Amino acid sequence: MPPYLLGLRLGGRRVLVVGGGRVAQRRVPALLDAGAEVVLVSPSVTATLEGLAERGRITWHRRGYRRGDCAGAWLVQAVTDDAKVNGDVVAEADAARIWSVRADDAESSPAWTPASGHAGDATVGVLLGGDPRRAAGIRDAVVEGLRDGALESRHSRTKPAGVALVGGGPGDPGLITVRGRQLLAMADVVVTDRLAPGGLLDELAADVEVVDAAKIPYGRTVTQDRINEYLVEHARQGRFVVRLKGGDPFVFGRGGEEALYCARHGVPVTVVPGITSAVAVPSAAGIPVTHRGVAQEFHVVSAHVPPGHPDSTVDWEALARANGTIVLLMAVERMGLIAAALMRYGRSSGTPVAVVQDGTLPGQRALTTTLGTVADEMAAGDVRPPAIVVVGDVVNVAREIDMIRADLGRDP
Repeated sequence: MPPYLLGLRLGGRRVLVVGGGRVAQRRVPALLDAGAEVVLVSPSVTATLEGLAERGRITWHRRGYRRGDCAGAWLVQAVTDDAKVNGDVVAEADAARIWSVRADDAESSPAWTPASGHAGDATVGVLLGGDPRRAAGIRDAVVEGLRDGALESRHSRTKPAGVALVGGGPGDPGLITVRGRQLLAMADVVVTDRLAPGGLLDELAADVEVVDAAKIPYGRTVTQDRINEYLVEHARQGRFVVRLKGGDPFVFGRGGEEALYCARHGVPVTVVPGITSAVAVPSAAGIPVTHRGVAQEFHVVSAHVPPGHPDSTVDWEALARANGTIVLLMAVERMGLIAAALMRYGRSSGTPVAVVQDGTLPGQRALTTTLGTVADEMAAGDVRPPAIVVVGDVVNVAREIDMIRADLGRDP
């Protein structure tokens, strides 16, 4: 007969685990996550379980099972490698009307432990008549669907309210966070940027309203004030709004302005961090922004206004004197002025520079040069936004990695 599925709330309740091997090591953490007070009975345990006992997370009785150990338990797990011991534990639990799980014999077990997983606030459990591998496979498929939003419902009673500022990452749709993808799947309205991962929009339900708030350099644009108004207008209509942004909302994404505007108008805001292109794009090109013995610091600079401009708050002189890596965003049109300022304040004209266009996307391409020639080579290579510029000796680390890879690919 099929089992009756039930979610046990074990917070503050005693759970007995008899056995200290690999099965116990898998099950005890899940019991602790559920808030259970775990009592473990076993002459020996794995190093992980011993560590939990040393930290006071579980109570460990360093001995074999004795009749009477089940007293006071709400749930019993018999997970030793001795069939007789497991049978004795289950028999005692049955006599006391305590639910028990026997790991070695599903047919003799009064209860079964499902293949379980979590995705946000959803818990998934799969039972498949004694076939744990197939149950785990189905569990994994369901959890993955929940995590990437494929199975999420926008009609849940616990649907989010207000506005979510979601960092979409550097461009590749696969680099959005799990939480970001979940909220995107629950949106009624999505207000998206030009640099947001557009591929994710194709996965939205047909009735989701998509508002294009693209800000195209030197072209059509929607003012930030109007974007702020969009967010509040839709949220006040009871619709859940996702503001899908490229990179991270709070790294040159004006997410702070949007959060303040929503807060001032009484609209709840959720912020979901994203992978900033300032780190992700250099990484995608094989460039570490820090490297032991080369750079212990890196500076991320918005270059939407050039050095010397009255609106600039960047201390270019201090940046030039520093030995760390400089990562420049929005610098394509101003790279000549930036390079000149850095060299004027002390950076060598031979400082390595890398320019990565369309980072993490299929059309990604990189240009490696020096500070003294970068502006001319960018013009000759027709580099266009979006592109990230990396200034510093870490660029040579990427070259070294490429050389090693090339050598490994050669015949001896």
